[in-house]
Amino acid sequence: MMKRSCSLLVGILIFGLCLYFAEQRTGAHTLEQMETQKFIRVSDRTVVPFSKVLKDIKEVSMVFVGELHDQETHHWAQLEVITALKNSGKKVAIGIEMFRAEDQKKLDLWVQGDLSPEEFHPIYYDNWKAPWNLYSPIFLFAQEEKIPIVGLNIPNKIVNQVARRGFSSLTPDQIKGLPPISCNVDEVYKDFIRRALGIPEKKGMDFQYFCEAQLVWDSSMAWHALQFMETHPDHTLVVMAGTGHSWKRAIPEQVRRNSDLTYRVILPEEPTLHRTNVQSEDTDYLWLGLPLQKIP
Repeated sequence: MMKRSCSLLVGILIFGLCLYFAEQRTGAHTLEQMETQKFIRVSDRTVVPFSKVLKDIKEVSMVFVGELHDQETHHWAQLEVITALKNSGKKVAIGIEMFRAEDQKKLDLWVQGDLSPEEFHPIYYDNWKAPWNLYSPIFLFAQEEKIPIVGLNIPNKIVNQVARRGFSSLTPDQIKGLPPISCNVDEVYKDFIRRALGIPEKKGMDFQYFCEAQLVWDSSMAWHALQFMETHPDHTLVVMAGTGHSWKRAIPEQVRRNSDLTYRVILPEEPTLHRTNVQSEDTDYLWLGLPLQKIP
């Protein structure tokens, strides 16, 4: 009898865990369930529930939700923000670092349902190397709900060339293929890069070129986001990008310099940015308690 009871309890526990993680992957949490998630509102260092965050981000044009690319919980968090905004009645679009702007037509075909997952996978992997399963719930939700996905990125070969040889190494033809951006790296930006990436001692020309590459990246993604907002001013654009691009001094700063659009930044707590060192110049909200998976 006791063995049967133990087996029943184990079965119930496993079933419950399966339901929980199924909800995580499909963005099925209700607003009430999301209230268990806690955030530091950095402006006054108050811990607030998700409902307070949602009330705030509903009033702005763009919401940056940063990620560590290999962390499933970060993508779950992004999907929860997208879902909550949509369920609140907002018109939502998703801007992504994971796709080049030049492949926008292929993203449109996916959202319209004109590409199957099997047809879309090669396109995805031509743009991004992280496993499809990390991002598939977001792509599938966007397709199901016909939510626009906006490719923000530029070709890797441009970023890699600038990182190796500097912005001045780009040819006129290469610069023509970029958005109308400048690349003026100052000490404030260098300090941000050192802090964001946890490399406090980096100096020299190699570091200068690395910063130039990051700035070209940030500026280009901001420009593509602003191009979308110019033609879709009634949408809230949720921007999914790595934490280094999502800190306030990165893409958001380029948005601030080039538009009057309002935005908020939400970053996950992680080793280089946590509740004891976060500043208001880094993010508006720090998402607490998202477990980090150890990657071998």
